Amino acid sequence: MLGEYRIEGRRAAEIFASVERGVSDGALLPGQLLPSLRELADQLGVNPNTVAAAYRSLRDRGVVETAGRRGTRVRARPASSPRDAAAVEVPPGVRDLSQGNPDPALLPPLGPALAAAAERAGRSPMLYGGPPMAAELARAARASFDADGVPAGPLVVTSGALDTIERVLQAWLRPGDAVAVEDPGWGSLLDLVAPLGLRPLPVSVDDEGPRPGSVRRALRSGARALIVTSRAQNPTGAAVSAARAAELRAELAEHPDVLLIEDDHGHGIVGLPYHPLVGGGTRWAVIRSSAKALGPDLRVAVCTGDPVTVDRVQGRLRLGPGWVSHLLQDAVAELWRARAAADIARGYDERRAALLRALAAHGVAAHGRSGLNVWVPVPDETAAITRLLRAGWAAAPGARFRIAAPPGMRLTVSPLAAADVEPLAAAVAAAVRPPAVRRYD
Repeated sequence: MLGEYRIEGRRAAEIFASVERGVSDGALLPGQLLPSLRELADQLGVNPNTVAAAYRSLRDRGVVETAGRRGTRVRARPASSPRDAAAVEVPPGVRDLSQGNPDPALLPPLGPALAAAAERAGRSPMLYGGPPMAAELARAARASFDADGVPAGPLVVTSGALDTIERVLQAWLRPGDAVAVEDPGWGSLLDLVAPLGLRPLPVSVDDEGPRPGSVRRALRSGARALIVTSRAQNPTGAAVSAARAAELRAELAEHPDVLLIEDDHGHGIVGLPYHPLVGGGTRWAVIRSSAKALGPDLRVAVCTGDPVTVDRVQGRLRLGPGWVSHLLQDAVAELWRARAAADIARGYDERRAALLRALAAHGVAAHGRSGLNVWVPVPDETAAITRLLRAGWAAAPGARFRIAAPPGMRLTVSPLAAADVEPLAAAVAAAVRPPAVRRYD
């Protein structure tokens, strides 16, 4: 069953460490079946409850999964193996549309904003015991949330959207809890769920956001949290419409204790309006990050939410990093004031719309209502990605973003020029269609 690898240990922690070490070293492979509780207990001379405790901890850490009578196996993608590992290797000369990065030409120059932040720090440096949030950023964030109808709540600053989501989940959920996540959805978020010991419940998505029926099933199945991407959903480009927001608020009203997390990382790059889902729930957080609009190296996010959630997040920050650099906060506040968000959104909208039109003309169904990406359903991911590579284009495999959703591939429109659209659409059309079978009479 395990080949030459022997699980060792007398205590649950030792058994846990032995299995985790085997997975990390590659001695225990993804999908490999582990001994039953009683079998391993007999081998080690311990109580089956000790093995059960070790296996439970391994499940909580995302190292193994248990499927009833089929036993306990090493996860197909252990928590230490990120979904980015599924990325394709891009040969020289191939145009890379797989990364999901913003267009550098649409990012602002950082020099003036950083100089202004440094000048402000020179007048009033941040010292221990100072306020964790810079006053300028607090004013800008509060005005932004108020303008979009987000309920009033305290603010906290973190190091990006994923950092915020992790801290908010840890504020309320414990290993073994279920969390409803979009499927297909952000690969980094799906990677995060397993190490936190949480069980993902996939929620299907269309162009208007999470499907209400799928959300309803997840909530009735015991999801203690729901994570929704408000706009520029990765990878499909979905954006929550006003009608969909009303439907989802109605579903959430029946589960007021469910933690709602809204990730609005599309703020600043999307022209579509934001429609909040926050209603009568007692636990909620709305996050706006700067990475897509201002550059991935400005890892600053502002979160508002109910007082208990924000206080718990701020409390854990205080015990760890303490605060996010005020130099970065002031720079972000400066750039938020100076940015022409409509021009940025228009730049991405035009490229995305042009590609969608060209794909439709070639008979290829695709999705991309907002943001940087277009999602193309395909019958066979491996075949489609391989054919597209041969044609000189690299796309992101759908496996990076899926749990139970059908196959697809993601194309990032940021690097595209107008002249690229038609050749790319033709290559995609050829890649997604199976080759004709030659018949011999």
